[in-house]
Amino acid sequence: MTAVDRPTVSFELFPPRDPDSAPRLWETVRRLEAAEPDFVSVTYGASGSTRRTTRTLVARMLRETSLTPIAHLTCVATSREEIRVVVGEFLDAGVRSFLALRGDPPAPGAGWHAHPEGLRTAAELVTLLRQIEARRCAQSPSQAVRATVHPLSIAVAAFPRGNHGAGSTREADIQALLDKQAAGANFAITQVFYDAPSYLELVAEARAAGVSIPIVPGIIPTTDPARLVRVAELTGVPVPSELLAALDTADAATRHATGVRRTAQLVEAVLAGGAPGVHLYTFNRHEAALDVLDAAGLLPTTTKELL
Repeated sequence: MTAVDRPTVSFELFPPRDPDSAPRLWETVRRLEAAEPDFVSVTYGASGSTRRTTRTLVARMLRETSLTPIAHLTCVATSREEIRVVVGEFLDAGVRSFLALRGDPPAPGAGWHAHPEGLRTAAELVTLLRQIEARRCAQSPSQAVRATVHPLSIAVAAFPRGNHGAGSTREADIQALLDKQAAGANFAITQVFYDAPSYLELVAEARAAGVSIPIVPGIIPTTDPARLVRVAELTGVPVPSELLAALDTADAATRHATGVRRTAQLVEAVLAGGAPGVHLYTFNRHEAALDVLDAAGLLPTTTKELL
């Protein structure tokens, strides 16, 4: 397999919840860096609750690692002007990639409401990002040159099992993806799913509707049943009952091996179906993510030697 043909590999991290967890997170960052990922996305809490810690983590990645960070952005409870300020802070720190999301409500069951002076959709956020970048380039010839060398890239979300937070249909989800593409999105990352047909059918329907941007499958290592249940509560995406049964009745070592094997099989299936790569939701733990990549044959040889 040539470098061009190698599937992309990427991870999601979230900022440390408290100072005590920061060293452990940085150990995970270093371990994931050894896997030579194409990018690492860093989440952004509801209502910008992790704005400072997200920016700090992303800036440190840029300074101290070889990683390419993608900063999450949301529309939740934020005015258009506040978003402009946040985007400017990230751009000034050297960020050239964003994941533009409508975002979840700030509290479970609160319902989603646009800020009176804010944005209603992720497509509007993509448009605003493009406008901010264009304005910065127009104001500075130097920035225009830098932007040519390092173009701004924008990722968006896609939903193989439906966008339960929006209560939308598959047709509406694909139309939203078309809108995000038209606004200037470069690629999409999916929400979690547990079977290859869910992803492959979404891609087929999206392509038939005119979506041409790459759609990267977002996959969670299925090694922690409690976490899977929590993710199902947050996303509305059910976990297969037989998977939970297999994980709930196993000892720790068997549970981990079972989860890694099942996840690697899913990775292999979506890649065989034409996926451009895989994006792993790590929950700030490197062990399962790296084991999945190893089982799927996606780890560089130098990284395998470190495991």
